[in-house]
Amino acid sequence: MRTGTFVYPWDVVGDPAAPGRLADLGVTSVTLASAYHSTRALTPRHPGHRVVTAEHAAVLYPPDGARWSGRGLRPYEAGEWAPGDAYGEAARALADTGLEVHSWVVLAHNSLLGADHPASSVVNAYGDRYPWAPCIARPDVRAYLVDLAAEAAVRPGAAGTELESCGWYGLAHLHAHDKTAGVALGDREQYLMSLCFCPSCRQGYGEEAVDPDALAAAVRNALEPVWAGGPARRLDAFEEPVLAWRTRTARTLQEAAVAAVRAAAAPGFRVLLHADPLPYRCGANAGTDPAHVLGVADGVVTPAASVAPFARAARPGTVLAANIGVVTGMGGSPATLAEDAGRAAAEGATELRLYHAGLASDADLALVAKALRTLG
Repeated sequence: MRTGTFVYPWDVVGDPAAPGRLADLGVTSVTLASAYHSTRALTPRHPGHRVVTAEHAAVLYPPDGARWSGRGLRPYEAGEWAPGDAYGEAARALADTGLEVHSWVVLAHNSLLGADHPASSVVNAYGDRYPWAPCIARPDVRAYLVDLAAEAAVRPGAAGTELESCGWYGLAHLHAHDKTAGVALGDREQYLMSLCFCPSCRQGYGEEAVDPDALAAAVRNALEPVWAGGPARRLDAFEEPVLAWRTRTARTLQEAAVAAVRAAAAPGFRVLLHADPLPYRCGANAGTDPAHVLGVADGVVTPAASVAPFARAARPGTVLAANIGVVTGMGGSPATLAEDAGRAAAEGATELRLYHAGLASDADLALVAKALRTLG
């Protein structure tokens, strides 16, 4: 089974030993970030630093000035954490070691974009904006994301791409110093708190014969028991039309992004989406309908526990990459990698994706190498 790992450019640039160390793990490919959100990342083996602070979402290469000239929404360039063409420098070093390089593109997750352009953000039923979550119903946001997908995916030397957050984003921020856990929010509560009421979404609900003001009131009513420690109520008549509209909005964005990447790439360039098999899910693994997304992209990257629904919709040649955490300190289990990989393969996985070799300790990486030797 082909195995790849996620890596940041700053894991490689300035560390001549990094490409060989990755190759020695037994992986065959690297998914290298080319557009990424803000983060604070450990670099436990780098000779020049131990912690990298990416202060805002940015492209990790020089963006095309002609493409973005005069546009309000445009990608930000990285600061000292990834100067110049950090992606290109890292990609060349990895390729020189014999590793296949795929670009890793984060789309609808960008706090600085929301801070600079508040109208671009998701607005919940209470009127609160989520600046980290661009609303994918807005035409300007969609145009920005589609062009970003094409530019950030098709980098020199890349054999393919993996598009993350290609769909709705919502309440979960996934990298901030978060303090929203005081009230437990399950899947349903997260969904309700992620429904958007910006002007574009309000218009979209109207296209489904849903009054947006009535819907917002229904969402607040449904959430009222949650703040007292109970479960959310249902939205009753609003459930189906709202999900139908949101699903259609995400589908058309995914179709447009994949088409733009393919138009910019050479034949054979592989396009995968980070995906969840439940259409209402928001976040890095965007909610999808498995049959639809596998008819659009070449495959998906999905948590190992979510492989089976995609496998039931797979076609010959479909890529189903099971994403498995291997950083013990982040909840991963490198000690059980071989067993976890075997279960994923039994569910239909065709590849493995390991999160994340740049963040893992030496002990974790030793266990990964041992497991990959076992898997052959």
